[in-house]
Amino acid sequence: MEKQSTNMDQAETINPELTGAQPRRLSMDIVIHIAVAGCALIVLLLIFAIFIELVRGSSLVFHRLGLDFLAKSQWNPVTGEFGALSSLFGTAMTTVIALALAIPLSLAIALFLVEMAPPKIATIVGGAIELLAAIPSIIYGMWGLFFFAPFMADRVQPLIQRFTGQFPLFSGPPMGIGMLTAGLVLALMVLPFMTAITRDVFRMMPPVLRESGFALGATTFEVTRKITIPHTIRGIIGATFLSLGRALGETMAVTFVIGNDHGIAASLFAPGSSIASTLANEFAEASEPLYLSALMGLGLVLLVITLLVQVVAQLWLGWMRRGRGGNA
Repeated sequence: MEKQSTNMDQAETINPELTGAQPRRLSMDIVIHIAVAGCALIVLLLIFAIFIELVRGSSLVFHRLGLDFLAKSQWNPVTGEFGALSSLFGTAMTTVIALALAIPLSLAIALFLVEMAPPKIATIVGGAIELLAAIPSIIYGMWGLFFFAPFMADRVQPLIQRFTGQFPLFSGPPMGIGMLTAGLVLALMVLPFMTAITRDVFRMMPPVLRESGFALGATTFEVTRKITIPHTIRGIIGATFLSLGRALGETMAVTFVIGNDHGIAASLFAPGSSIASTLANEFAEASEPLYLSALMGLGLVLLVITLLVQVVAQLWLGWMRRGRGGNA
C-alpha cells in the first residue's frame, strides 16, 4: 500500500508537467501546420494572380479578334493584324525537336552513369552535367548564335541537303539560324536537366532488383530493358514532362537562334518564332493597346499550355499507378 501510494504521489507530481507540455506541443503543431499550409497557399495565389492579370490584359485582343487570334498566322503591328498561330507552330516544332533528341540521349547517359561507369568517371561526368544545367540560358544563346549557327550553315545543313535533295523538310538556303538550330540548342539545354533527374531516379531503384536479374544470367541490356526502365518508368515520364515545361518556356537561347520571323514554313531550316521569343523581342516596343493585349494573349496561351502539360502528366502518372496496382 505504501508503494502504491508513493507511485500515485509521483504520478500526481509528473502529470501536471506532462499535461502542461502536451498543450504546448499541440499549439506548436498547429502553428507549424498553419505556416506550411500558408506557404502552399501562396503558390496557388501567385498562379491565380498571374492568370487573372493575363486574362485582364488579353481581354481586348480576344474581344476584337475572338478565336481568330489563335487561328491566324499574320502578325503585323503596323496594320493591327495579330495571330498567334505562327508562334504556336514555332514553339511546338522546337520543343518536339528538343525532346526527340534529349530523351534518348539522357536515358543513355543516365544508364551509363548508374550501370557501367566506374565511380570516378561517374562523379566527374555527373558534376559536368550538373554544371551544364546551371549555365544561364543567355550563354547558350550567345554560343548558339556565334558558333553553332555558323557551323550549321557551313557544315551540317549543306550535308543534310546533299543526302535529302529537295525534300521539303530540309529545303531552303542554309542560313544557320532557324527552327532546327533552335531545337538543337534547346535540346542541349534540356539534356543535362533531364539526365540529372533520370540518373537520380535510377539510383533510387532497390539494388536487389538489378542483382536478381544478373543472378539469373541476364545481360546488362536485358536488366535495363526488363527491370530498370519498367520499374522507373513513372520517374522517367515525370522527368520528361518537367523537361517539356522548361522547353516550352525557354526564352533567351531560342530568341538568339530561331530567326524571329512570324511565318510558317515546311522547312526546318527556315526562321520562325516562338511565344517566348516574341514576348522577349516585342514587349518593350508595344505602345498600342491592341499590340500589348496581343502579347498578353500570347503569355496567357503559354501559361494555359504549361498548366495543361502538368495536368496531363498527373493524369498519366495516376493511370499508370492504377494500372500497376498502386505499386509503380
